[in-house]
Amino acid sequence: MTFLQFIFYVLAGIAAISGLMMISVKNPVKAALWLVLAFISTAGVWLTAQAEFLGLVLILVYVGAVMVLFLFVVMMLDINVAQIKEGFTRYLPLGVLVSIAIFALMYLVLGPDRFGLSHYPSPQEFGANYSNTKAIAVPLYTTHAYAFILAAVLLLVGIIAAITLTLRRRPTTEVLYQDIDKQVKVRAEDRFRMVKMDAVVEADVKKEEGKDE
Repeated sequence: MTFLQFIFYVLAGIAAISGLMMISVKNPVKAALWLVLAFISTAGVWLTAQAEFLGLVLILVYVGAVMVLFLFVVMMLDINVAQIKEGFTRYLPLGVLVSIAIFALMYLVLGPDRFGLSHYPSPQEFGANYSNTKAIAVPLYTTHAYAFILAAVLLLVGIIAAITLTLRRRPTTEVLYQDIDKQVKVRAEDRFRMVKMDAVVEADVKKEEGKDE
């Protein structure tokens, strides 16, 4: 076993364990953090396959932006963890059956009889002047341009949906809200009022103090 294969198996094992932990933990925040670890280890696997651009994009975009959005939405939704735990044991047998079916299908497609170095050669090694970014960008913006635009639209819809979920309004007795439009349109006469009153003389003040005594 070469050193590159050893690194691949280590990263692949971390990705598999983190993915298993992500679907098994009951806290959604911890599940998102395990997913972050799965993304980082998968990026390392792509780096070993000489897909440097994809590995860096996976870390910068998914870990640095998408997962932050996921954590923001999860924390803003106020998910009742106790209620989630109640249904875990109820649907555990169904989840086990579905997992076995998925692993069986994956074995039929990615098994040693259909997938391996004997069927697919190792990635071609390129020189130092090879641009991995250009090799991906040229077919992405020419052959797959419509699919790329469609993916961008789907991501935009997801962002709008996430923002909409965070705009849930609670009763005003619990939370105080700011009306930004009202604050911008405010005028001086709405906030400041001139009050006219007679001048206070020192003798009048002494009389009032004498009455109080």
